[in-house]
Amino acid sequence: MKFLIINGVNLNLTGKRETGVYGVKTLEEINAEIGAFAKKNGDEVEFYQSNFEGALVEKLHEAFLQKTCDGILLNAGAFTHYSYALRDAIAAIDIPVVEVHMSNVHAREEFRKNSVLTEVCKGAVLGLGVGSYLAALVGLKAGLKE
Repeated sequence: MKFLIINGVNLNLTGKRETGVYGVKTLEEINAEIGAFAKKNGDEVEFYQSNFEGALVEKLHEAFLQKTCDGILLNAGAFTHYSYALRDAIAAIDIPVVEVHMSNVHAREEFRKNSVLTEVCKGAVLGLGVGSYLAALVGLKAGLKE
């Protein structure tokens, strides 16, 4: 199966910012770990990161219109909490999307406890660091086989 991993705003600074929350691995290192895990399990992954809300919406549209993947993992960063544009884009496509967060957003600031994306996503995995992506891949793949 083929999966698209989309990382949103500020995730390009992972490993350099708030290391107590997000750890010291860079996004490139995280992507390499996810890629190796996927390959070991017979899957392909494509990675995309942008700090621009519209670019994330466009990537979701592209995946849908060009049928480039079977499923999507989305770590939207702070857009999770207020981006109705991303919410509507997820609702508009027929590719299952799993919301991913490396930190446990429910154990952090109050505003992080609200996600406008969750209701239109197939599921959500959070609080496991890089393991959130790996668990989301396993779960989404299992769900697609049903």
